[in-house]
Amino acid sequence: MRKKVILITGAIGEIGQALIKNLAQSHENELLTLDLQRLPAEMDGYSTHIQGDILDKYLMVRLITEYEFDTIYHLAALLSTRGEFAPELAHQVNVEGTLGLLQIAAEQSQRRGQPVKFIFPSSIAAYGLPDLATKARDFYVREWDWNQPTTMYGCNKLYCELLGSYYNHNYQQMATSRPVMLDFRALRFPGLISAFTLPAGGTSDYGPEMLHAAAQGKPYTCFVEPDRVIPFMAMPDAISALLNLSQAPRERLTRNVYNVTSFSLTAAEIRDLVLEAFPDARIDFKPDLKRQGIIDSWPAGLNDKAARRDWGWEPVYDVERAFHEYLIPNIRQRYQK
Repeated sequence: MRKKVILITGAIGEIGQALIKNLAQSHENELLTLDLQRLPAEMDGYSTHIQGDILDKYLMVRLITEYEFDTIYHLAALLSTRGEFAPELAHQVNVEGTLGLLQIAAEQSQRRGQPVKFIFPSSIAAYGLPDLATKARDFYVREWDWNQPTTMYGCNKLYCELLGSYYNHNYQQMATSRPVMLDFRALRFPGLISAFTLPAGGTSDYGPEMLHAAAQGKPYTCFVEPDRVIPFMAMPDAISALLNLSQAPRERLTRNVYNVTSFSLTAAEIRDLVLEAFPDARIDFKPDLKRQGIIDSWPAGLNDKAARRDWGWEPVYDVERAFHEYLIPNIRQRYQK
């Protein structure tokens, strides 16, 4: 008999590590984690960990013969900046990896007669605003606004949202009897900032990079102009959003894809908050026009009214709490050790 588990792909990423630690606190959850690398030693015992590639079809076949996936948190992805250097690889990982897992979830949903929950973190990269004037005018974008991404990562995320919606609503629509569909739920996250894991190549990482550099006494050169603005969220709120969306009754959800956000900051405002905590920090600005161009195409804020209405989303960490209660104390302690 196959073992019922919660599958987490991309387990060692910023979201993955925080999510595993949260889910492992409940002894009711049997976790199966998958990543190209090993879990950190301090997380031994949290899950059954498989070191492997989401694109390895033989590995995936082996896993589905041993496990029944009750819920899938599909976090594995090649992020925005890296994706621009290797767009074909980004497509393989982000789209083909997701498609294969959606197919597995759909087949398992039918086999067991109950939907597999498929939780997918999407991104503000799914948006593509044409210029700064439009960005200033349409400050809080809705889920269906400006879905014209300018990066491979954004294209991948938007397409995977559509794939998930297809498998949720229209898979095997020509069959003689309606199959049991999977239950696809996605969140469009703003830039995420974690106190406990290092930035991993995202275009929004200038925020956490400033903090981590300052805490180590290292100089930092920000790759966007001081006035550039995007929305951000502290990692604990991101984990709460994933878990709360996963636990929401399906009948209350009016969408497959939801915006969530917390606060919007310019790069200069982040610098000022860092300097409050680390007065000797050396931070300057030298724009990388290509990376800044990506930031300029992302919205300044997100309209998350649908998430608030449908499943009670509300962030705990505003700007003050995020920096003064979560980020700065924990990052300071990390490097003092």
